Amino acid sequence: MQTPEPLGGTRPTSRDVARVAGVSQATVSLVLGDKWRGRVSERTAGAVREAARELGYRPNLAARNLRLGRTRTALLVVPALTNEFFAHVHTGAAAAAARHGFGVVLYPSPDGVGPARDPFASAQAALDGVIASSMATDALEAFRGTDLPLVMLDSDPAGTGAAAHVNLDVADGMRRVTEHLLALGHRRFLHLASAAPSWTFDVRADALARTLRGTDVRTVRSPLNVADAREAAGRALAAPGPRPTAVVCDDDILAAGVYKAARRLGLRVPEDLSVTGFDDMALATVLEPELTTVRLPAEEFGRRGMEALLAVLAGEPPRPDTLPVTLVPRGSSGPAPAA
Repeated sequence: MQTPEPLGGTRPTSRDVARVAGVSQATVSLVLGDKWRGRVSERTAGAVREAARELGYRPNLAARNLRLGRTRTALLVVPALTNEFFAHVHTGAAAAAARHGFGVVLYPSPDGVGPARDPFASAQAALDGVIASSMATDALEAFRGTDLPLVMLDSDPAGTGAAAHVNLDVADGMRRVTEHLLALGHRRFLHLASAAPSWTFDVRADALARTLRGTDVRTVRSPLNVADAREAAGRALAAPGPRPTAVVCDDDILAAGVYKAARRLGLRVPEDLSVTGFDDMALATVLEPELTTVRLPAEEFGRRGMEALLAVLAGEPPRPDTLPVTLVPRGSSGPAPAA
């Protein structure tokens, strides 16, 4: 049988299917939408399916989603595309989304500080929901007060405006790395903290302070890049008074800056100075000695975030979710040097 030409010689439409099958467009919609039972005969349904097959007809998903008010698209907002952690978060979110026929648009909000501008002329028309990872407190004002459900990753679970929260147990991670250093005999600490105003870094600082209560600890802040971290750590390590024997960093990138500062000052890691990071990025095993750090399950984090958004869209009640983290001891931490 020769395949009939669609009207106009372009991509076949439901009108073409209706013409070939000898039925109305409404009947085609019922059959191809699998809503025909009890309304259309089995014979007619078969004729419609055969006509669609012969024409090579595929439903216009964009038009269908528009009619349903759903685009099956989520926006993932991250502070930066240059940080490996967020690449893994996106991988996990996109994999979970694909299993449910969703797509994920990745949007960086520079430095994670607000406000993040709406990347579309109308976010409500273009999206089904928003996932925001590790953002500053005021960075998402563009999305608050809209009908878009917002899932926050690595943020204050008591915060308002989010439909669901998924977190990493960063407090436990900081406790673990600090107790590791205490067990090695360290009593003088430098905390190289991120300068970004974010809940996750506040939690890390609080956990560190609680664990180190009664010891000598100094805090200096740095933007999340190696050059600034090197300068901040260099000034702190060269300051008058007893030098810290251990540097606890909020991120592996900051730890790389400490390595450079230590080398400039003639300090050996870990013989003279132990250094720890946070995240366990590829950088951690590139450094020499390899970096003691806290491993964050970034892909799983993104997957759980997407699943939380899908649950919200399905009308399910949100459930708080906190993922465990892991201490990974390597060569950058050793016994405290003799006084």
